[in-house]
Amino acid sequence: MRYEDEVKGKAKQVKGTAKEKVGKLVNDRDLESSGEVDRATGRAQEKLGRGKRKVGEAIRDLGEKVAS
Repeated sequence: MRYEDEVKGKAKQVKGTAKEKVGKLVNDRDLESSGEVDRATGRAQEKLGRGKRKVGEAIRDLGEKVAS
């Protein structure tokens, strides 16, 4: 899937945000911290996916220019 890392990264961010909010609500600092880690990991994964996609698109565009 072309956007797999981006989608998984976004999902991790949503999960992390939910964990953070629940952690704050029930005053569970460990759950809140776990949510922060999930959000940061998700952001990194999304950015990695975006970078991989852009590199792939650049290579494809270059290939098209060379072929023409």
